[in-house]
Amino acid sequence: MDPQVEQQYAEAVAIANIPTLLMTVVQLTGERKWLEAPYQPRRGRGMGDNDSGGLPEAIQQEIRNAALEAIVAWKDGRPVAIPAPAPELLVEMLAVMMAEPVPDEYGSMIAAQLGTTSLLPESRIDVPEGFRVLIIGAGVSGLCTAINLQKAGIPFTVLEKHGNVGGVWWENRYPGAGVDTPNHLYSFSFATYDWTKYFALRDELHSYLEHVADKFDLRSNIRFDTEVLSAEYEEAEQGWAVTVRNAEGELETLHSNVLVSATGIFNPLKYPDIKGLEDFEGECFHTAAWPADVDLTGKRVAIIGNGASAMQTGPEIQPKVASLTVFQRSAQWGAPFEQFRKVVPEPMRFLFNEVPVYQSWYRMGRGWVFNDRIHPALQKDPNWEHPERSLNATNDAHREYFTQHIHSELGDRTDLIDKVVPTYPPFGKRMLMDNGWFRMLTRDNVELVTESVTEIKPRSVVAADGREFEVDVLIIATGFDVLRFLTTFQAKGRSGRSLREVWDDDNAKAYLGTVVPDFPNFFTLYGPNLQPGHGGSLIFVVEMQVHYIMDILRKMADQGLGAVECRQDVHDEYNAGMDAAHENMVWTHPGMQTYYRNDRGRIVVNYPHRNVDLFDKTRSAELANEFIVEPRNEITASV
Repeated sequence: MDPQVEQQYAEAVAIANIPTLLMTVVQLTGERKWLEAPYQPRRGRGMGDNDSGGLPEAIQQEIRNAALEAIVAWKDGRPVAIPAPAPELLVEMLAVMMAEPVPDEYGSMIAAQLGTTSLLPESRIDVPEGFRVLIIGAGVSGLCTAINLQKAGIPFTVLEKHGNVGGVWWENRYPGAGVDTPNHLYSFSFATYDWTKYFALRDELHSYLEHVADKFDLRSNIRFDTEVLSAEYEEAEQGWAVTVRNAEGELETLHSNVLVSATGIFNPLKYPDIKGLEDFEGECFHTAAWPADVDLTGKRVAIIGNGASAMQTGPEIQPKVASLTVFQRSAQWGAPFEQFRKVVPEPMRFLFNEVPVYQSWYRMGRGWVFNDRIHPALQKDPNWEHPERSLNATNDAHREYFTQHIHSELGDRTDLIDKVVPTYPPFGKRMLMDNGWFRMLTRDNVELVTESVTEIKPRSVVAADGREFEVDVLIIATGFDVLRFLTTFQAKGRSGRSLREVWDDDNAKAYLGTVVPDFPNFFTLYGPNLQPGHGGSLIFVVEMQVHYIMDILRKMADQGLGAVECRQDVHDEYNAGMDAAHENMVWTHPGMQTYYRNDRGRIVVNYPHRNVDLFDKTRSAELANEFIVEPRNEITASV
């Protein structure tokens, strides 16, 4: 190896994450001694990277020396000793890496997350001539579906209402917009990227999705500026008639055998029902519709809402505005954000890009911390003596940890403590990453108002206690209509009933969050009860869903089937299980309101089980047990 290149590896290894280096050495060399004392890391605190592994400097240096030697030898041609570790070994390695038990059942999922096994189709699927799939949306879910279909050789077209790919990362451009999952995890298992930050902001996230679209040459299969208005199942054709408004503004009907909704849940925008909102004379806009030319310098600004978008926007705009008034509906938990805006050092970018084994294990470590690890702490303990504030002893310890963080951020502003420390259990609402929000609330030009807004006048906002706040710019940070799934178009099933009717508007249900009775050959991604509210990467959830869909399509082709429809009894039993599981979880706690729960008290957004449970359920579709199937008619549908 060239000495200069070896020096680059040395510089990277010198600052690399010790637990990740350990797993890299094990896989490159096959030497088990690195899984034993004295090299075993100590468990890290919080949600940080635990870069030192809690090990003495001498042991760290020994690991770094071994890692550099192994990497250089591999780059010089020595084969990877364990190219595809067995599931049992993967479990053992992850348990050592994280310094905590990892159940045996995680082996196959670890392999998929590492990329040592792929969720993409392993071979082509021989569909009949004229068979075609329509995908609605070119965001994360739509791109994932398109790549799978492409690899399987199935003709498809993506219908995208905007002029570019990206979905929510194309639409949302407010200051500070970014991901609250590590982006090495918030990415496809089959498409790595040269990330510049550990938690990417909007522009880089969108660039990643553009990179994916280009890498897999998807744009030629995407019809941009094409809005889907309705979809109706045609029983005789065993397919779907989809009405769109095309780029020329004309109505057009397209036909497909299979329809995949990849519209997600973060649309349409949700506006508060406040008297006088339409009469406000200053600038007024939703965070997800942020004007490109707005200038807040020296302005009196008010934000209605204090969820994720507000928490990201507020600290960004606070230094430049004359005043910032935040109208808070309820307090939010915020976790310490050790890597907020932290740049990936150039040597580490080099290591991530040049040593895939290292990047994969780093991704896996992040995946465990931000995954099922917290799930047991979100279960209600019927014998717990403080059910009003927490669920169990572990959840109460989390409460103390997050409360201490808030106190430390507020400093001497003790007058804010009762306003911002939630009374409900941690994780009861979406856990937010604190990017300076609590510290921002202490600034001289910021005022937190906990009374509700009762009226908006042409130049002011009126609170329930009668106080009136003069405002130049009003920012609506009230999120999206997430409870009403698939509202951007009307879908009618076999019986002619719409999804809105079947779902009784805001009470959506689907088997595995993916298929609905009376809607044959129709699949919804990021559907009901699929958000990993306890942790995990939504992108990996989508990969699992699409793997399940591809298994269905393969079996349809192999068995000569023209239509598959989820059985009602299977659907109903599954959703009864969802509801029963939720009754024992934090999201049904009565102490808070959350967008996870509809007005009937039913959780419609979050998945109550572990991610590994969903992984197991989506490995294979049991058509004989889960679906009503129909032999294929003569294929007449085409796009």
